[in-house]
Amino acid sequence: METFLLLILIGFIAGVVLAGVMKLVRFTTGNKAEILLYNMDYIPFLKQWAHLPITGLIFHYVTCISSAVILYYLLIPFNLELAIWPYIYVFSLGGGILYFLSALTRTPPSHNDWISWFNWTASHSIFGFTVGVLLFWLI
Repeated sequence: METFLLLILIGFIAGVVLAGVMKLVRFTTGNKAEILLYNMDYIPFLKQWAHLPITGLIFHYVTCISSAVILYYLLIPFNLELAIWPYIYVFSLGGGILYFLSALTRTPPSHNDWISWFNWTASHSIFGFTVGVLLFWLI
């Protein structure tokens, strides 16, 4: 149980880091990839609440926490749960692919905005690094 609670904390902290990095990118460059962290327009059963600001925030943190927890347990059979590189790799690759869900919404950025894709994917690499390092330190 202690490990599970630590995983929830790690997912939350890494989610804060991801949001902060994306906010910094938007502040310094004007790039709107950050919007995708909170966008639920393309998820049929969630989009009915997408107009409420808190739901996007909850969506972001639930996604960050659940992805950190699930990947940790998926890596146990391979004895890689405390290695940093699988988290960087999986979250970079996954984030890079999921970016293209932006084609299903009118909300910026566009699915063919390669600068936004790069910022999004690089930020998810930082998320993966954060998860991996915190796991290595705390568990």
